[in-house]
Amino acid sequence: MHTMWKGTISFGLVNIPVKMHAATENKDVKLRQLHKECQSPIKYQRTCPVCDREIESDEIVKAYEYAKNKFVVLDDEDLENLKKEQADKAVEIVDFVKLDEIDPIYFEKSYFLSPSEGGGKAYSLLRSALEDTGKIGIAKMIIRSKEQLAVIRIYQNTLVVETIHFPDEVRNVQDVPNVPEKTETPEKELDTAKMLIDQLTTEFDPEKYKDEYRSALLDLIEEKKNQEEVTTAKDKPKPEKATNLMDALQASLNRAQDDQQKTKEKENTNTKSKKKSSTQKKKAVK
Repeated sequence: MHTMWKGTISFGLVNIPVKMHAATENKDVKLRQLHKECQSPIKYQRTCPVCDREIESDEIVKAYEYAKNKFVVLDDEDLENLKKEQADKAVEIVDFVKLDEIDPIYFEKSYFLSPSEGGGKAYSLLRSALEDTGKIGIAKMIIRSKEQLAVIRIYQNTLVVETIHFPDEVRNVQDVPNVPEKTETPEKELDTAKMLIDQLTTEFDPEKYKDEYRSALLDLIEEKKNQEEVTTAKDKPKPEKATNLMDALQASLNRAQDDQQKTKEKENTNTKSKKKSSTQKKKAVK
């Protein structure tokens, strides 16, 4: 399993060297966009509207827009120093709380924690302490250049880091439009709704839930592939071979030489004609 981060988790005087691994993966079926005419993949280019040209990666800098079209440019060195300053700090568990005290809206992404070399004993100690107390740890950590609020808890027999949103990242529910005020619900309707909930209540079994759309999409793709309803992107037209280019150049040269020859012949003819005309005039005068 790929290691995303290495560091130290600490609580009190106990330090646990750990490695972090992604606990989930995105299994969305990714569809490419093709040009309908030639079935070639579409490319997206980074362009500058002022310079009117494509921009290379080394020409791009990061900046913060503090007002309309007003930016503070941040150098890579500044960001790297800031990142290193924070990343070098141990991840300290600052509080312990009950899991059910945190609303699920705060949860973001899950990561598995494994002990680094020499950290097995301290890892087991924290796992046992969390299990016996029924608590989870609250900590701060830097992941991908961003400070994250996180909880550390047990999933089966493994410690898990759950990144959670900061309070100011959760939008105010008062801004949600068209939410009806709490009103009196007819008792008969409420009883019927409760009865339906009771009938559908069961123990949570994640294995029973499948992504039916993804399965249907993959089946459709496989069916079209088996029926040979496939397409191959056309290769980009290659420039003419050197031999063709040389032929074209030679033909152009020959044509230019022919034109020059014809021009000289025409000039000679005109010159002879003028001399003949002049001689005839002289004879006529005599």
